[in-house]
Order: sequence, then structure tokens, then C-alpha cells
Amino acid sequence: MTLSLTHVHGDRITVAHGAAGTELFSYVYRPEADWEAPKPYLHPVRTLSGGLVTDYRPNDHRWHKGLQLTASHLSGQNLWGGNTYVHGEGYLALPERIGSMAHVAFEEVGAEGDRAVIAERLTWHPHGGELWAEEERRVEVRDVDPDTGSWTLTWTSAVTNRRGEPLRFGSPTTHGRPAAGYTGLFWRGPRAFRGGRVFTADSDASPDADPMGSQAPWLAYVGEHDGRDGHATLVFEHAPSNDHSGDKGTHPAHWFVRSDPFAAVAPSWAFHEELVLPPGETLARTYRVLVADGAWDRARVAAHLAGLAW
Repeated sequence: MTLSLTHVHGDRITVAHGAAGTELFSYVYRPEADWEAPKPYLHPVRTLSGGLVTDYRPNDHRWHKGLQLTASHLSGQNLWGGNTYVHGEGYLALPERIGSMAHVAFEEVGAEGDRAVIAERLTWHPHGGELWAEEERRVEVRDVDPDTGSWTLTWTSAVTNRRGEPLRFGSPTTHGRPAAGYTGLFWRGPRAFRGGRVFTADSDASPDADPMGSQAPWLAYVGEHDGRDGHATLVFEHAPSNDHSGDKGTHPAHWFVRSDPFAAVAPSWAFHEELVLPPGETLARTYRVLVADGAWDRARVAAHLAGLAW
């Protein structure tokens, strides 16, 4: 179950598994195109058998890159990338609103046994380059289990407002577009995963059970590979420590999920309502992503998650 780690400084960190050296993911922190709101991302992400479970710069949304932390509407700026949704006008090319998340330094990078960790400091900026937020991020590989063909990735981000006024996290839905509440941690699946099977801890995979905008402790997406036989299952889970309420009101997380026209999942920070972060305060969230070979069902997912520790 040994993990290994390779760091190409200024570019990416790759974590691999086993004697065969199967690359589980690359964490790319080299800045890319300004129009795509430069920020670090994970791609490719693979199962233990090597099955690809992320997409990179698809032709429908060039700024979709594997698994990344995003902010589609942040106090009038777009740290998501691409066009910006404006109510009554649709999606517009507004380069003056495109911001970025910049790598500052790594606090810890290493792999030992069946665990690997990447701990990083970042800064968030509007288009003008001012400092709006500082982030402490920790990405960990855990629970590598060849018997079940699965491993987990835990993503923790603590974002502190360094602006002199509140930061307002929103989404296209908070700005008037129904069923488009994407913001926060965002996964884009491969093109082959279009039409995949989606279910949650509270709903099955029937065509009538649409989890878009719903709440549940976890959500699973089952896709079928191109170019090789078989399926993969990804499960996105909220940590019990996530604080979705406080003195200033409740900000529950809701699932943004699509299987058509593409595969995408985000535990949205601001699906129906804006989340307001006062100056000096910190927004902390932890998520777990289970990456597994095969088409898991709801009972198998629930049983497996019950055996994992945070």
C-alpha cells in the first residue's frame, strides 16, 4: 500500500501507489490562462487500477479542470473562470472580473506508508490584484484499500477574509439563474461519465430522484469508462466538523450535480443564499472524496463510509 510522491518544483506534485507506480493524482499549482481564473487543481485523478475520473479543459468549459476549489461569484468577482453570469443578460465575457488563487508556499509535502499530504498557503485576488483572502489548504491521501479498489482524498480549506469589508460568496443561482448553484469544491468528470448514475445518502438512483439543490451527508456518482471495461464510483462527503450555521444565521450546504450534458459535482457554499464572511473571519470546510473502481450501490457506499475515520 506504499505511496510515493514526486515534486516538480514550480509545476506539480504527483502521488503514486504501489510497485506499479499508478499515479493517483497530480496537484498542479503552476498558474495557467488568466481567462480561466488561475488556481491550483488536481488532474489527472485515477482509481487504483488506473481508471481516469477527471477531465481537463473540455471544449464546453475550458476552465473546468479536474478537482479544484472555486468561487463563481465573490463580491462581484469571478474566481471560477470563463464567462460571468449576469441576471437578465446571461453569461458575458467580463475579463475585468476574473480573479485568481495564487500559490504562496508549501508547509508540508510528503508521503509515508499509505498516507500522503500536501499542505499549502495561498492568496485570493480580484482582477486588480489586491489581497482579498488568505487560505490554508491541506490535501491528504488516506484509506488506500486494494481489497475494495478504493482510496480517499481529504480536502480541507480555511479561507480568511483579509479585505476591509465582507466577502460575499454567491453563485449563478443567488444571482437569478435556477439550478446553477455552483461554487466551492468542484469536480468535473470525464466526457465518458456523461449520463452517469447519481444517488445520495437519502435518495436512490431512480430517474425521479434529482438531487440538484438538495442536502445530504454524501453524494455518489457512478460513471463508465471509455477505452477500458468497467466503471468507477466517486463519493463526495461533508466532514462532521463543517460548520453550516452560526450566530449570523444558517448557511447549509446543498449539492450541485449534473450528469447531463456533463458530469459535475460540487458541495455548494452558496446554492440558494449568499454566504457572507466578515473581515478577519475564517470559512473552514473539509470534504472527503472516495475514489473507487467498480459500480458501487448505495448500501455498499454507506457501509464503506461507516468504516472510515475522519
